Amino acid sequence: MEFKDHQKIFAEKNWSYMEKLYHIYAGGKCLLPNIKEDEFSVTWNTVKAMVGLMQTDYNENDLSYEEVVLNRQLMQEESSY
Repeated sequence: MEFKDHQKIFAEKNWSYMEKLYHIYAGGKCLLPNIKEDEFSVTWNTVKAMVGLMQTDYNENDLSYEEVVLNRQLMQEESSY
């Protein structure tokens, strides 16, 4: 039987509670909040294409995104108060 380092077990166990979300911004204004990791790539490319094709106040250089990692277990524990 192989023994794993306690820190590795803790990290593996807690990683299952982690969720990565994205927020897409244009000119500092949040356009699309809380995009799931598996949907981000398609959404990001679609927004960039739309800004390039449509006449808007923004151009592709105005676009940015923020990656947020949430610990769902910790959020549940804190919300139980």
